[in-house]
Order: sequence, then C-alpha cells, then structure tokens
Amino acid sequence: MPEASFFTDMLQSITDHGRQLLFSGSRNTQAAAKADLQTLCEMLLSSRGEASGMALAAEILDRWEALDSEGAQAFLQMLHEKFGPDASKLDQAIERYRTDKSSAAVIALHQAAEPRRQELLRRLNHAPNGTATLVRMRQQLLASKDRSEAYDALDADFTHLFGSWFNRGFLTLRPIDWSTPANILEKIIKYEAVHEIASWEELRRRLAPADRRCFAFFHPRLADEPLVFVEVALTRSVPKAIADVLDEGREQINADEATTAVFYSISNCQDGLRGISFGNFLIKQVVEDLRRDLPGLKNFVTLSPVPGLARWLAKVRASADGLVLSEAALKTLALLDDPNWPGKENGAAEVERVLLPLAARYFLTERTPKGRPVDPVARFHLGNGARLERLNFLGDRSPKAIQQAHGLMVNYLYKLDDIVANHEALAQRGEVIASPAVKNLLSQSDDGRRGGHGQQGSRAFVQLMNSTLGGGRK
Repeated sequence: MPEASFFTDMLQSITDHGRQLLFSGSRNTQAAAKADLQTLCEMLLSSRGEASGMALAAEILDRWEALDSEGAQAFLQMLHEKFGPDASKLDQAIERYRTDKSSAAVIALHQAAEPRRQELLRRLNHAPNGTATLVRMRQQLLASKDRSEAYDALDADFTHLFGSWFNRGFLTLRPIDWSTPANILEKIIKYEAVHEIASWEELRRRLAPADRRCFAFFHPRLADEPLVFVEVALTRSVPKAIADVLDEGREQINADEATTAVFYSISNCQDGLRGISFGNFLIKQVVEDLRRDLPGLKNFVTLSPVPGLARWLAKVRASADGLVLSEAALKTLALLDDPNWPGKENGAAEVERVLLPLAARYFLTERTPKGRPVDPVARFHLGNGARLERLNFLGDRSPKAIQQAHGLMVNYLYKLDDIVANHEALAQRGEVIASPAVKNLLSQSDDGRRGGHGQQGSRAFVQLMNSTLGGGRK
C-alpha cells in the first residue's frame, strides 16, 4: 500500500521536526523532557501547533510503550481520574439546559459532557502509528481483570472513537491468495481463530486452488494488518462437515462449476477492536464480489462452529436434580464425558438422538438476559439476516470442537431476498428464522425427553423445559 507508506513517512517527518522544536534548546525542552505523563497529556491538550502536537503525542505513546504492566494500568487509571468531563462546565451546561432547550444549549451540554480524554485520544491518534498503539492500549484494557467504573468509562470512550475511525467507509477489501506478500500470509496463519493452520503447505491448500477464496478488510492507518478475514470454499453442495472442505484429498473443481459459496472461517485479528463489528460488512461485500465474478453461484452458506453449546448443555445436565431430562437421556449424555465417544458407533447414534433436539432448543428458544441468542456465532449470523438451515452432528471432530460443541457444526443460509426480513424478525420479535428441519427437531418426540412418546410427550417436555429454564431466558 504505497499511499499508506507515503502518508506514514510524511507524518514521521513532521513529528521528527516537531520533536526538534519541542525538545531542543529551551526551557520548554527541559520541562517537557522531565515532565511526567499526566503533564505531557495536559500539554498535548493545550497544544495549538500541528508539529508540536504530533511530537507530544509521539512522546506520550513512546513512554507508554515502555511502561511495565503496573505502570500501564496506572496510566489508564490516570486517564479516568484526571481527564474526565470538566465538572464545573458540565454543571453550568446542565443548569442552562434546564431553562433553555435551544440547539445551542444542547450542543453546549454535549460538549461539556464529553470526557477530556476523548480529545486526548484523538490527538494521540495523530502520532505516527498512533492508531495501532491505541488499539494495543485498548487490548491491554480489555485484558485487565479490573471491571470498575474506570474500566467501563474508558472502554466506552475507546469504543465510541474506534466506531468512527474504523467505520466501513475507511475499510478496503482485499483478496488474499497465494501470491499475497508473505508478511500478510504469516498474519493469516497467526490470526486464524476457527480452524488452525498448522503449516505453510496447509495455508497453500486453502488459498491456491481455483475453488478457494479469501478476503480481508484493511484500514489505511494499519497497513498490512488485516482487521478481519473470511475463508471461502466454492462447492457444488452445502457441506455437512469441515472435513469435506479441508481434507487434503478432496475433489477440486473449477470455480465456474460451483453453485455454492461456503464461508467456513471468519477470524477477527485485532483484540483491541473487539466489539467493533466488521464481519457483517465483510460477508455482504464478499457476496457482492463473488456474485459479480461467478454468476453461477446460487447459494451462500456458512459452515460454522457452535462455541457455547457444551457449556450450556453442562448446565442443563446439572440442573434441578434431573427434572429437565429423563434418567435415560442423562445416561446417554454421560457418554459425552468420554473424549473417545465419537468413535463408538452405537454410543454416537444414541448421543445424536438426544443431542440434536437439545441443540435446536439452544438456538431457537434460549436467550441471554438481553433477549439475544446465547451462542455468539449465532448472534452474529442471525443478526445479519441469515437463516438457521441445518445442524450437522459431528461436523467437526477436532479436539477443540469436541470440547466446545460436542462436534456440532451449523449451516447458516444467506438468502439475499430474505436477509432484511430475517434480521427484523430477530431484532423486533426475538424470533430466530430456521428451516423446517431444524424446527421439527425442537418438537420431535424422543425417548430421552421426560414426558414419554408421541406429540403429547413432546409438548410435556417443552413445557417442562420452559418452567425449569425460565422460558428459555438466562
């Protein structure tokens, strides 16, 4: 990205000149050199010169980078305590607004309520590599065990600013293939969060074939640092297992033979940008690009993990002295405690019979206290307007997937004509749009459910689950 490199070099040149002016040959030089970080931050907020401001910002960030963990934590605490809103100005603005509801009073109230650290962070962002350093600063904040008022206030400021700095208008979508520079490919290996890439040869198998695609979002101030990337398999059908996608000996096809695009891995790369959503824009942009380049594509689906299922099921198994599930079902689910259960044919069949209806409930009726689907991946795709299409028993037999989801994988279908309606159904009514096959699993009669056989037993199970799990809300 030569433009980004030129811009960074220009900023560095301005900053170097500013530092020469600021830190050489005057009383201000000695004062600045000896000043602590709080004083430097105050100097930056009062600075009017562009070069001197960039120099101060660079000095502050350089000193922050050199802090140990305790010092960095103290710096964040200082931002909260010393650079919040000006209390006297805020009181005055509130009193004015009580009697004056004009636009000018509203603006004054808004300006007075903004913490001073937001402007400080904006000015720190002017330093060369300032954006990257602030992302690392928030990463450290998120890693902190402190969840005090200071944490919440600081994170709200970072989230507010990053939401603007990393909006879709600033992001560029770039294809990643086997000819992409090695420094970026190394980061694809490093940041892959769903299906580990164990070697360069494995990466080649994901990028080089004609029926494979990969795309990533980049930001101009984070050159060659992907923010999020998606891996895509071009296939003739919707896969039920990740082995169908990643097996070394799989049948390869030409891209123009494919009817289905499978999004099988979406990885966020920057921990400091957690909660800043890119993936929804990424999928929609990739769908547009693929439809343009490959008009034969008719289906856009995912093959997704279910990272919260095992944790939820463990709570169900432990709840209410077995009132939720029959003794037979609990006995069957006890097979999951043996890490080798997938290889035992009879046991696996029994587990499937009990697990899939419970998984359907996990997706269709279980909710967080805020009324959202409990599974984080489900929240993402369903919130984007996808349909819950199919539950795939033992779709992923890797140790990670067995531990997190007892091997279950899910297909979410992105049917372009229905995306808006599906999104609104979830947002407005809390309804998960699912295929008939998934819905049938929820009402399916099963020996493992308390209440007996047939439709009557199924209704009894649902009623009992509602009563014991609070109507599906946690």
